[in-house]
Amino acid sequence: MVKRTFVYGAAILFGANLINRILGFAYQYLIMVHVGGEAYGLFAQVFPIYMMALVLTTAGIPLAVSKLVSEEVSLGNYRQARAIFRLAFGILCVSGALVSIILYVFAVRMAGRIIADPRVIPVLIMCTPAIFIVSVSSAYRGYFQGLQNMIPTALSQTLEQIVRVCLGFSAALYFLPRGIAFAAMGLAFGMVAGEVVGLLTIAFQYRLSRLPRHGNQEERISSKRRILARIWQLAAPVTFGRVLSTGLSALDAILIPGRLQAAGFTARQATTLFGQLGGAGFTLLSFPSVFTFALATSLVPAVAEATAKGSFRIVRASSAEAVRVTIISGLPCLVTMFYFAEPLTALFNSANIAPVLRILAIGGIFSYIQQTTTAVLQGLGKPQLPVAHSILAAGIRIPLLYWLTGLSAWGLIGSAWAFCAGYVVAAVLNITAIVRQTGMVIDLNRLCYQPLEAALGMLLCFVLLAPSKGANFIEYLEVLAAGMLIYLIILVFNQGITWGEIRRVLGF
Repeated sequence: MVKRTFVYGAAILFGANLINRILGFAYQYLIMVHVGGEAYGLFAQVFPIYMMALVLTTAGIPLAVSKLVSEEVSLGNYRQARAIFRLAFGILCVSGALVSIILYVFAVRMAGRIIADPRVIPVLIMCTPAIFIVSVSSAYRGYFQGLQNMIPTALSQTLEQIVRVCLGFSAALYFLPRGIAFAAMGLAFGMVAGEVVGLLTIAFQYRLSRLPRHGNQEERISSKRRILARIWQLAAPVTFGRVLSTGLSALDAILIPGRLQAAGFTARQATTLFGQLGGAGFTLLSFPSVFTFALATSLVPAVAEATAKGSFRIVRASSAEAVRVTIISGLPCLVTMFYFAEPLTALFNSANIAPVLRILAIGGIFSYIQQTTTAVLQGLGKPQLPVAHSILAAGIRIPLLYWLTGLSAWGLIGSAWAFCAGYVVAAVLNITAIVRQTGMVIDLNRLCYQPLEAALGMLLCFVLLAPSKGANFIEYLEVLAAGMLIYLIILVFNQGITWGEIRRVLGF
């Protein structure tokens, strides 16, 4: 087996996620311009319910599989690793089928109770098969991630996104003359079709993969009850955390449109604004997560392996490096979003939320840090800590969201500030916990000052060069390239990045 570092694995997933995010950007642009924010608003109201069902189905099991397989393989216990995967695969098949059937049966009864707009119900029904498909796929992904082999996950996600974009947009456009609800169902159909292709792709790669037949001569296979107990010990806190996160997203989908109406908007205007917030605002904000998500996925098995071997020096170094890389990769994206908010949101036919994007960009770096530090704590076997921190952050965010969004002078501006407050609280608490658990040293020069110097240089480049251009974002691409070059040059000169680190990313 080839030894892979977590940064190398993150780089593989980053490449795939970058392709997927570019496709996603094109998808969102086509939807917002040619289909409309209202259709996306209907689909966005379905998604939290769909995600809640999916979280209940997978129950944090893929993450547990990733961590446990990584530990066993690092000790040469290959048969135990296979036994963990097979048990988890069976559980996810059964739970996925049950939840899909239950949601399909009870979807109609949600109208007027959980879902105010009856047009959402057919879209939800269309999404139900995807729950079973994603559940099965997640078992394979957890297994390969435990092996620190990110190529199968990357390939399946890329093919899934290609199918989703092509079929989803085509179906939405085809059904649009029949009504907004039919267009939203077209988006759901594209999602389901993409998940099918992703499952077939990763299942085929599993058939081609082989672990060594023999490893540790003293290896003993645990009973299914013992394996199940280990899985549940790790999965339970993660499940609770994801249920909480998804529940809060569902609450957002109910709270924000309702409070916008309290601020003076009509129901249709509120739905459209909520669709623009998700379809343009959070789509742009989440762009750097193409790397932070890849980094988080690679970190869990890497930290788990180091912890299993007692290599706490490696744990401390990996944790600090992960936070630093998150900041270095996130800041240039946020500077770009802040300065070019108007042309970027105009690409999504949502120029009116440019001020909202600027505020989200201010607090966005804490969102990325939260994702990375959550993965570190999960790899350390402390998944309950990010959950507790998310609860504390939600205790601040939800009241602010309710209050500020309902003010006529604030609206979505208030929503953005509330989200930023939640990001800051969760990220700071996570970092504090990592320092306490591992003794990680906070090097302010490496973590803050060097990246901020480069970010300020990039912003200055934009200020000096951008006014000579027009209003279309495409016309700013040369300025964007120049700003990114300045950012990298400053990082090299102030030793924010070194050639040795670049070689490690490339796997040399």
